[in-house]
Amino acid sequence: MNSNPIYPPFTIGIDLGGTNTAFAVVDSVGHILAKDSIPTRTPSVEHWADTLASRISMMISNLDLDGHVEGIGIGAPCANAITGCIEAATNLPWPSPIPLVNMMESRLGLRTVISNDANAAAIGEMTYGAAAGLKNFIVLTLGTSVGGGIVCDGHLLSGTRGFAGELGHVTFPFASDRECSCGRKGCLHTVASAEGITMTAKKMLSESDAPSELREIPVEELTPKKVTQAANNGDRLAKHIYDFTGHCLGKAAAEFAAVTDPEAIILFGGVAKAGDLLLKPMREAFMANALFLYKDRVRFLLSKLDDADAAILGAASLPYL
Repeated sequence: MNSNPIYPPFTIGIDLGGTNTAFAVVDSVGHILAKDSIPTRTPSVEHWADTLASRISMMISNLDLDGHVEGIGIGAPCANAITGCIEAATNLPWPSPIPLVNMMESRLGLRTVISNDANAAAIGEMTYGAAAGLKNFIVLTLGTSVGGGIVCDGHLLSGTRGFAGELGHVTFPFASDRECSCGRKGCLHTVASAEGITMTAKKMLSESDAPSELREIPVEELTPKKVTQAANNGDRLAKHIYDFTGHCLGKAAAEFAAVTDPEAIILFGGVAKAGDLLLKPMREAFMANALFLYKDRVRFLLSKLDDADAAILGAASLPYL
């Protein structure tokens, strides 16, 4: 139970991951009143939905909030916001499509909204985080994959099926030599995801004999977190890895700005924990590459959502759409 004062209305946020499903009751300013999780890998999607609905009902009753919950928001992979279904999610144990919105509404009787995790992050930032008060911004989610959530004139850009904003799969010349898991070459994902940064580290280590504490780490154990630690220790090669990554992000941001004219671009996710190691070269590259209309007019910010609860908070904000 959160010790802060609580503010109605209340929503349920659900973060559906490949291994676990986390969920929480959240108030209108982002306080988590109660949180729990269940395994995602269950015998059937019906068994998973029954278990989840039962635990959510128990949580609502324990908090004496029956009749006071506005709705449910779910952040899920390959979520079609229009149909309410999950489509072709390869990291989930059940066959697609999965009519998730219908499954939750029929069990709990609460309006349910679904979106992919990047779009949920964008709404979460606008509701509780760094984008509070902003009407035009982009959230770049930098983690296992690279995603994008775009808000224009105060509205989430969803597209025909809710798949708008796949910024990680926009292609650029700086990544033209890298193959993406989507089957194409040059996607931003291949340089700015955790895997992309690890790939850059391996490449720079093999192409240079410069001293680096990264050489003491077995190649298979290299991670962005270890690169960040080395860079913060003053390791020049590690800094160069983030200079390259940040410059790629800045060049990409210059192109994205021409499409949406944002007030801010917000970095969200584990890779964004590198902070100024990414933001400084990103700003520099943006200024060098952006059309004059956007120079000095776009802020670069880090997410203000608590790292451990960011996905849940993003999902919990969806019913406010």
